[in-house]
Amino acid sequence: MQKTEQLLKVLKGQPVIPVLLIDNAKDAVPLAKALAAGGLPAIEITLRTKDALDAIKRVAGEVENCIVGAGTILDPKQYEKAVKAGSKFIVSPGCTKDLRKAADDSDVPLLPGAITPSEVMEMFAHGYSVMKFFPAEQAGGAAMLKAFSSPLSGAMFCPTGGITEKNAMDYLSLPNVICVGGSWVAPKAAVEAGDWATIEKLAAAAAKIRGRQVKSANKKAGQRARFFYSISNVYSVVNLAIRRKFTALPVNFPASKGPSCEKPAT
Repeated sequence: MQKTEQLLKVLKGQPVIPVLLIDNAKDAVPLAKALAAGGLPAIEITLRTKDALDAIKRVAGEVENCIVGAGTILDPKQYEKAVKAGSKFIVSPGCTKDLRKAADDSDVPLLPGAITPSEVMEMFAHGYSVMKFFPAEQAGGAAMLKAFSSPLSGAMFCPTGGITEKNAMDYLSLPNVICVGGSWVAPKAAVEAGDWATIEKLAAAAAKIRGRQVKSANKKAGQRARFFYSISNVYSVVNLAIRRKFTALPVNFPASKGPSCEKPAT
């Protein structure tokens, strides 16, 4: 059974979850601080490098306002190690029976991966309703998730994989998407250069991405309203001019001769 409420507290807190690949553990703390300062306190550190667990441990111990999770968890041993390092949530690209068992035995919630209707239904059967959709773009993208929204209406997703600042709102505008996972907020070059200011700016922009979209939508709606209002005004002016023109014209009706009293010729 999924610890849904616990997981939703993390995922609903921000529109973008940074997905991080950390090669050097010493970068973990300043990176996490920069992301949190920009408005993205929840981060996913993937177990794809030898320093990943150390990075999680450092962030969990040194960055008080950060919620660190572990990604690319493939088996119960990794699950256990990630939790021991300080992970507050676990992310997997898929799911297995053993991984579900590890999640059931742990206080730390699991975000499992599912990309087909059958996989989603299988997760439903085990009490899971919040899932990762990975690799998002390669698996059909926003169009696929939109197609899921009606027949699989009980499922909520955090799509990851191929998502950028340019296409993030394609996903975030869907009713069954809680947030997205993305690595664009922490470019490898910026991390290696220790350019934490740039990363903080990218995080700040990502944290406001939904607000910018709403503002843009409102602006477009206002432009459409002004356009139709101007069209309406033109119509009213033209209509009034036509009415005045025809009202001013003299109307000459033929004089009525009244009923004829003459007898018809015989």
